[in-house]
Amino acid sequence: MSKTPYAAGAALIQAALLSACQAPRDDAAAVSNIAEPAPRPTPSAKVAVTGPKRTVLAFGDSLYAGYGLRRGESLPDAIQARLGAQGMNATVVNAGVSGDTTADGRRRLAYTLDRLSPKPDLVMLGLGGNDVLRQLSPAETRANMTAMLDELAKRRIPVLLTGMMAPPNLGPDYAARFNAIWPDLARGHDAVLDPFILQGVLGNRQLMLPDGVHPNARGVDRVADRIAPLVEARLKSLPAE
Repeated sequence: MSKTPYAAGAALIQAALLSACQAPRDDAAAVSNIAEPAPRPTPSAKVAVTGPKRTVLAFGDSLYAGYGLRRGESLPDAIQARLGAQGMNATVVNAGVSGDTTADGRRRLAYTLDRLSPKPDLVMLGLGGNDVLRQLSPAETRANMTAMLDELAKRRIPVLLTGMMAPPNLGPDYAARFNAIWPDLARGHDAVLDPFILQGVLGNRQLMLPDGVHPNARGVDRVADRIAPLVEARLKSLPAE
């Protein structure tokens, strides 16, 4: 695998049509399709669940939705399982919609939050992959991400951003403007940042589905191993209710 996070950039572009075919749903359909958490795996040794009950909303695209995976293999499922294994009383609600751009996410975020009970203690926000596949303007992506973070700030909901990066074959100017979005917004909105959701997975055929864009179950586990501790730490930093 390449030493940079841009490995397999050409495969991303070649798969653009595949991703674009995953049509976004309307707001009502998206909310009604929020996945119920899969049953947690039974650990070999029981772990005592402690602390307040926490709800995490995983709001993103196919990388959250679990595209091409079986039930229970999505990234939100994997993160919930890891939190449970650490004894955390946490539920991760999967609101990933395959094909969503940041504009699609912006349109459905408030609607989703209004209909989710209880209010989430943390939102994992993971969008942008379909923007770069469609080569949308980085300025548009930044504006949409900013609007979503502003909405979450207004509701006093902490955020964990899972970032995206552009492949170098889109040109240095595009990549520089696109890649700067997530670090800039994380600093400006006091959000936890994982810089590139597919870091360490993209480009490794053993960890990816045949389309070269989405991780397989093993790849999801690799991503979850990195992100779950960030979720756990942020939840633990919240004041007790």
